[in-house]
Amino acid sequence: MLEKLKGGEVMTPKPHAVAILRGFIGGALGILTLLVITQWGGTLAIMAPFGATCVLLFAVPKSPLAQPRSVIGGHFISSFIGVLFINLFSNGIIPIAVGTSIALMQLLRVVHAPAGANPILIMMSGITNYSFLITPVLIGSVLLVIVALIVNNIGIETRWPNYWLGYHFDMGKRIKKSKKE
Repeated sequence: MLEKLKGGEVMTPKPHAVAILRGFIGGALGILTLLVITQWGGTLAIMAPFGATCVLLFAVPKSPLAQPRSVIGGHFISSFIGVLFINLFSNGIIPIAVGTSIALMQLLRVVHAPAGANPILIMMSGITNYSFLITPVLIGSVLLVIVALIVNNIGIETRWPNYWLGYHFDMGKRIKKSKKE
């Protein structure tokens, strides 16, 4: 057992200055967008897990956890579970809500680590209204994906996302991706 704890992989290389700048700009612009919509639009568009979403979107955009499907679907599914569970069982079942969220994200192939915090946030805050799924969850996650589409595609050598719904679209033809996704 102790042998396993040593690890065995090498640390990822230090990112280039452009990648660090993209992370800074993307994270700042993403959160600023949500704050502006919240302030000027009069509707809540931000929640704490979106900060962690920005880390994935702008620091490791090629990760499966940083793809639009996972960002939007993961936040929506885990938030739905949070609101459903608080309405059905009250706050004492937070661990089961988190576990259920993780299992559903895995089953639906929309795993997004920051979304694992959503049931905790919802249940500890006492949020029982299903409208929370629209704003801030859906609106906020879609806006972050839009910002990522802009920021992560600046430059000739960048391309994001890797996929949308699990299919690659090429010149109007739908081509199935490998089962590795």
